[in-house]
Amino acid sequence: MEKVIYALWRDSRMDREEFSRGLREQVAPRLLALGARGLQINVSDAAVDRAAGLVWSATQPVIDGVVHLWVDSAIDSFRKPFDEALRGVAWQIAAYLVTESWPVVNTRHPSEPGERTYGFSQVVFIVRPPRLDPDEWLETWHREQTGPAIECQNNFYYQANIVARPLTHAAPRYDAIVEECLPPEAMDDQNFFYDSDGDPIRAEENKRILLENAQKMCDFDKLDVVVTSQYVFKNWVG
Repeated sequence: MEKVIYALWRDSRMDREEFSRGLREQVAPRLLALGARGLQINVSDAAVDRAAGLVWSATQPVIDGVVHLWVDSAIDSFRKPFDEALRGVAWQIAAYLVTESWPVVNTRHPSEPGERTYGFSQVVFIVRPPRLDPDEWLETWHREQTGPAIECQNNFYYQANIVARPLTHAAPRYDAIVEECLPPEAMDDQNFFYDSDGDPIRAEENKRILLENAQKMCDFDKLDVVVTSQYVFKNWVG
């Protein structure tokens, strides 16, 4: 089994809520019928408007949605029906073959299949900086950033995906795709975001630690941070 992550862009003439409904109500059943082993859809919609201040975008236009798809094979000919289903709603897609790990599993706020997950999800598309070779980059990420990412944020889910290779023509370059889920209060309150128990001094210290360590493994001007609602339609492990 292989995992594919798609970045999606909607047609600017399409309303965000129409795009979200199309993915959830039309595309998701189609992908499952095609044999998806697992399926999760993330989409930027009105439910996460409060988190607009968290969005960063090095890529234009801004990414509007993300699909996590587990399939028997990501070979082009086998993946083609899944690509076509997504192109039926999305203006543009970019697909990546990834390896995944879950440093934090969502045991606090599990959702029913197809229902919106509690809080919100931020999906971060990362480019490896040229100052680090691939081995140094992974070591720095795992040694310097994974711990603070868990300890200094109020995340109840953390998934890390390393990009093995792009699968579609002209896909923007990314080397990793990370997803974190946080409670709704964290959309616009850094005391909740940085897990400070309401202590603003602790929040600032957690923020400093997190950002200083993040800068060791990525350049902020190369990041894309997409704030989304998460919908898990089929868990690949269940």
